[in-house]
Amino acid sequence: MSTREKFFVAVTGCPTGIAHTFMAEAALKKAAEKAGAGIRVETNGAVGIENALTAEEIARADMVILASDKAVEMARFDGKPLIRASVGHGVKKATELVARAMAGEEDVYRHEQPATPDHEKPAAEKAERQGAGRSVYISLMNGVSNMLPFVVAGGVLIAISFFWGIYSFDPTSAQYNPIAASLFKLGKLSFSLMVPVFTAFIAYSISNRPGFVAGFVGGLLATDIGAGFLGGIIAGFFAGYFMKWMLHITRSFPRSLEGFKSIFLMPLIGVLVVGVFMLSAGSTIAALNKGMMVWLAGLEHANPLLLGIVIGCMSAFDLGGPVNKAAYVTGTMLLAEQGNALFMAGVMTASMVPPLVIAFATVMFRKYFEKEEQAAGLVNFILSATFIAEGAIPFAAKDPLRVIPILMLSASIGATLTFFFKVAVPAPHGGLIILPLVTHGLLWLIAILSGGLTGGIIYGLYRKAKFNKSALTV
Repeated sequence: MSTREKFFVAVTGCPTGIAHTFMAEAALKKAAEKAGAGIRVETNGAVGIENALTAEEIARADMVILASDKAVEMARFDGKPLIRASVGHGVKKATELVARAMAGEEDVYRHEQPATPDHEKPAAEKAERQGAGRSVYISLMNGVSNMLPFVVAGGVLIAISFFWGIYSFDPTSAQYNPIAASLFKLGKLSFSLMVPVFTAFIAYSISNRPGFVAGFVGGLLATDIGAGFLGGIIAGFFAGYFMKWMLHITRSFPRSLEGFKSIFLMPLIGVLVVGVFMLSAGSTIAALNKGMMVWLAGLEHANPLLLGIVIGCMSAFDLGGPVNKAAYVTGTMLLAEQGNALFMAGVMTASMVPPLVIAFATVMFRKYFEKEEQAAGLVNFILSATFIAEGAIPFAAKDPLRVIPILMLSASIGATLTFFFKVAVPAPHGGLIILPLVTHGLLWLIAILSGGLTGGIIYGLYRKAKFNKSALTV
């Protein structure tokens, strides 16, 4: 008599929801198929939740696999054995996660049942369950993922307005154009919401709706007083944890006062306390933020080599992960707050080079790659052109200690040349789509190709040596 095929449910999600989310989905499905198990995967990508798990699927699942760096609705998994991992592990260690699921020895998840109502439950996992560092990371990435659409929309609209001239938004300029001025205004408005949205969703991930209100106001104040990105981070975490504490001390309020508490008391106290905190500490935070931005911007001219190495290594180290996002967010902030398109150019180049390295290597050293890798390599030409670094992940995951340093070196070459050539990219996303808007566009292409070709040759030679070595040992 045959035993029932094991069945798993999984959730994947990354901060930007562009590549990691779906790469983890594909990897888990492939690993489950090899293990002879069934699986249903819910993705939490850029457009939101897709293929949502049903109650029936969860009920009959033998194991729940969470491979997500975003907040996940956990109450539905109460009473089910559960594996918790990052989305990166979902991509790189899918086989290991499925093996653990097949073994079936994981702890049963018990959802915390607080005295506060459902709409006030924290969206992120409890710090005591996942570790303080993990909780902070998820909260920060929740802010980044929700901020990015505002950054991209605003940046691209502003960049498009420059088609009519760099001063086409100014009514006093001979370049003035009403259509361009409207696009510029829309873009600036979208950009102005960047820090408040970032801050609000950090707080929201910690204490849900009460944190969102206080965090949004904290972000507005951070923008108003010049505290910028740094102020947004501080305001977001302060608002989130303060409102979490408020929820805790008011948990014994009678249900009859719930409306008063959620509609009046919590927003009032949250906005007041966070507002007073930001107004009091704002000048100090603003000074630190300005100093950091000036220092980074100054490196463009004082030491472009050092800056190129730093940006290149950060961008290629984890290919869309938190270190990469730190470089990207810094670039978008400098672009938004200071109009610094030079720094943004280096950041974009450093993320476009790694997939190009893979693409060139699989073409120039084709016979040293498997057919599946060759096909994936060709796709990386498109991913590189559209500013998606994650295409290099499957190759890096197979041999990280050797491949990641090659990618970091290549990205550093591209970023450094971009700074030396004084390339200016006025939009925070788009890749080669925005080439007509780029200052010194031809030199930008040379910088990207230089990094990609150098890394492609090095990586290809490494694969050739590895292939020849394995042939000798057979």
